[in-house]
Amino acid sequence: MASANELFASLGDSTRRAIFERLCRAGEQTVWMLTEQAGVSQPAVSKHLAVLKHCGLVHDRRRGREVHYSAKPQALSPLIDWMNLYAGFWRERFDRLEDVLKRMDQ
Repeated sequence: MASANELFASLGDSTRRAIFERLCRAGEQTVWMLTEQAGVSQPAVSKHLAVLKHCGLVHDRRRGREVHYSAKPQALSPLIDWMNLYAGFWRERFDRLEDVLKRMDQ
């Protein structure tokens, strides 16, 4: 499983993020199908898919001469864990701020 840093780096590229989002929404797609919407060349899409695959964000399945890609959203779990850690941090800070503001109003 990829680290949070690897996932952030992978999804930091807007084209890769769009490809991953498309696979999440539309389901399995071939490289050619993804290229039609990506706005970049087929070799560029293939390179982006290789990065996503290396991080475990996509899975490929060969069918004849075509390769079909699908998203693996469960691979985002390190990012979800990271966000949950900071959600608790900020929740605590906002609760303290709310307490201070209430005392100031009295």
